[in-house]
Amino acid sequence: MAYEFLQREIPFERQKPLPVIYKEVRLDAGFRADFLVGGLVIVELKAVERLAKIHEAQVLTYLKLTHCKLGLLINFNVPLLKDGIRRLVWGL
Repeated sequence: MAYEFLQREIPFERQKPLPVIYKEVRLDAGFRADFLVGGLVIVELKAVERLAKIHEAQVLTYLKLTHCKLGLLINFNVPLLKDGIRRLVWGL
C-alpha cells in the first residue's frame, strides 16, 4: 500500500505513533496506526478470517486520538477486496 501511495504522490505516514494525552500529560500508550493518509484518513490493515468489533473499536480509537473523521478498515483475507473494506466515521 505504501508503494501505491508513493507512486501516486499521495502524502502518508506509515506506522504513525498515536500518544494519549491525559490532563496535559503525554502517555505513549503504544498505539500505531498503519497509515495516516494526507493527515486526514486513518487506514488500518488486517488479514483475518473475519473483521470483529474490536477491529472497528481500534480504528475509532485512532480517529479520536488524531481528530480525523474518516477511517478505512481493510481486510485482505477475502476473495473480493471490496468485501473486506469498512468505512468508519467519527463525530458525525
